Amino acid sequence: MDYRKKKRLTYFTIGLIFLFSGIEYAVILPTIWKYLQTLEAAPYFLGLALSAFSLSGLLSGPLFGHLSDKTRTTKKIILFANCFEIIGNFMYFMGFSKWLLLASRLVAGVGTGAGSAIFGFLSRSTAPEDRASVFAAAMACRQAGLLIGPAFNLFLRLCDFKIGPFVVNKFTAPGLFMCLMWILLQLAVVFMYWDLPPQEKGGPAQGVASGAREDVEGETRRGRGPSLPGQPEEEEEEEEEMDESKPLMTSNELQGSYGAVVTPDPAGSPVTNGDLARPSESPEPEESAGPFSRFNLSREFMREEVIVLLAAQFITLFNQTALETMVTPLTQKYFDFGELENSVMYCVCGVEVIAGFLFVHWLSRRAKERVVLAVGLAICNISSVWCLIFLANPIGDFPYQLTEFIIGVFLQVLGLPFVAVAQVSLFSKVTSEKTQGFSQGVRRSVGGLATILGPLWAGGLTENMYIMLGVIMALLLLLTIMMGFSYDRLVHPAATEHAEDNSDEHE
Repeated sequence: MDYRKKKRLTYFTIGLIFLFSGIEYAVILPTIWKYLQTLEAAPYFLGLALSAFSLSGLLSGPLFGHLSDKTRTTKKIILFANCFEIIGNFMYFMGFSKWLLLASRLVAGVGTGAGSAIFGFLSRSTAPEDRASVFAAAMACRQAGLLIGPAFNLFLRLCDFKIGPFVVNKFTAPGLFMCLMWILLQLAVVFMYWDLPPQEKGGPAQGVASGAREDVEGETRRGRGPSLPGQPEEEEEEEEEMDESKPLMTSNELQGSYGAVVTPDPAGSPVTNGDLARPSESPEPEESAGPFSRFNLSREFMREEVIVLLAAQFITLFNQTALETMVTPLTQKYFDFGELENSVMYCVCGVEVIAGFLFVHWLSRRAKERVVLAVGLAICNISSVWCLIFLANPIGDFPYQLTEFIIGVFLQVLGLPFVAVAQVSLFSKVTSEKTQGFSQGVRRSVGGLATILGPLWAGGLTENMYIMLGVIMALLLLLTIMMGFSYDRLVHPAATEHAEDNSDEHE
């Protein structure tokens, strides 16, 4: 199988992973509260169950990312992480007690840590100019899962039968359904996922070149290079005759093979001292030391641009989850929305988010990430001001209030894809490529902390909307100021890295 086909299948499998994670969230979230009530759980157990899922993902993300950086493989990590998803969802299906349900979300959350390894893999295997569009596609897959997830609940709520000692009803069926889905995904990872070689620095076509390296080397071993399209057959024959008279290994090929005994060809040019590889220049000791040999935690993350992007990750997810927590009580209080109306609202928001990610996918090829981030922050600031003015204490009659609410939600959802894609792509560029898995794990852990604190903050202030929305606006304003001061540093330092690499090669 050629490189391009492997790459397409691998990216397709990654899309399935994010799709299934979105489906799991959309399938379990609507029923988990009533499920806990059947187990006689206290109200605070809902927060514990949701936070347990985020907490285990927060802790496992950097660990899986670190393993990915050291081993330079992600397939085994994904297979291992998916086992936690399978076990956790089966525990959710069993549902004998509220403590088992809590433990099930804790176990399943460990599987989400594989996302750090996946983002590290995407950072290493894509060119910097294509990275934002690839990240946008992956995030759109998760949003698609959030959109189609409620559709599965339409038939899952009809389940009412037994499998041995286990009862399958509308509360336990989501766990069994997701357990089967993650098992199918295991098969997809086994047969359709490959650990592709990392993107080489240089031209934009390095990914294809690295994939075709085996074909080039195969033809080189047969005594000839790969023929160019349109090359005359006579020239090819002449090249074959000339190649037969050449030595099998040139002086450049000998470099790096320290310790080999070489007999120079008497017909060829003599080997000079400069052509011999010195042991001190051999790259093997640096490779054997691993990607963390020169890694410094404070030097990597305590930099201005990195702090700004981590703040963007935290603030946007904190605000998003806080508003999601606030929306349902707000619609019930002012508009008397039920489950159907809320489901329709979430579906419409899902369509808007997917359209936004697709637009960012297109825009990222034509504009720099920091421009996309600035546009997203501008939209989010406008949304926060609108919500503070019109949603903290809605005025007017029903149509007027509903219009204010729709505009506020539309603006809030519109800004998310811009900020999300831009900050992920920029973060992968301003941090070391050798430790992308660990760095992405730290970033996702910061986001996990935000998803834990956001609902806790909003849940206690549903009756004090001015305070809650005021803090959200203040955080966005702080992030905007931070980005304004650090705008010039939010770029990919490719020129400096390439210059250093070239100087090292010439030495």
